[in-house]
Amino acid sequence: MGQKSMQNRLKTQCFQWFSYNHWYKNPGMQVESETSADHFRSELGKYPDVNQINLYVNSFGGSVFEAMAIRSQLKRHAATVTGYVDGFACSAASFVLTACDKVVMPSNTMQMIHNAWNYVAGNAKELRKAADDLEKIMEGNRQAYLEKSAGKITEEKLMELLDSESWLTAAECLEYGLADEVTLGEVDLTNAKAMLEQRNKTLEQKINYNKALAAQIRAMQEPSVQEPKPQASEPEPSPAPSPESEPENKAKKLMAALFRQ
Repeated sequence: MGQKSMQNRLKTQCFQWFSYNHWYKNPGMQVESETSADHFRSELGKYPDVNQINLYVNSFGGSVFEAMAIRSQLKRHAATVTGYVDGFACSAASFVLTACDKVVMPSNTMQMIHNAWNYVAGNAKELRKAADDLEKIMEGNRQAYLEKSAGKITEEKLMELLDSESWLTAAECLEYGLADEVTLGEVDLTNAKAMLEQRNKTLEQKINYNKALAAQIRAMQEPSVQEPKPQASEPEPSPAPSPESEPENKAKKLMAALFRQ
């Protein structure tokens, strides 16, 4: 995976965009992501008269909000938009492809579609609202896939694929209307596979972190159990407390879990 998340050039009135990373934005930071909707708008705005936009994708996805905004910009543009899957188009990356007038996939490339997900913390009311919000987001997302499919897939079948977090071959994408052409030549997926392995490793680290954090929170909620002191026949002077006999500092353990990674 190269560092050139976006490269564009004007060639015979054609704007070309290479996305070999995930779509995201850094809120509250001055650093602008080259795969954010803001950056895409800025770059596309430099070439107002293009009549062809080529989108090259090898990405595991990213923020649904950034992908939604990029898709809307592509749909509004008067140019013909052609998407090329150079490896994997996962999650939000597959969503952006729904804006393309034509999607081309070599026979060994894939798309992955699933329901939107998010990290959330809060009380029961806040957790329920977060789940309701995700369901609303998916109502809109499904319409984008259905529009691209042009009737080749029913909403019931699409929901089944999204619920299953489905990996779709190029042939399946063609069948469901998520691709328009499958080329016979194969592409080298070495970099794409390495990218996904790194992503899976990062996700595993986040899962382990969340498990450790949950364990610390449960430990803080459990009442401390103190062993009964044996009754002495005669009062004895209490020894000075040693570091080992001090009560467990659960708040300190929680903060250690928060900043462990």
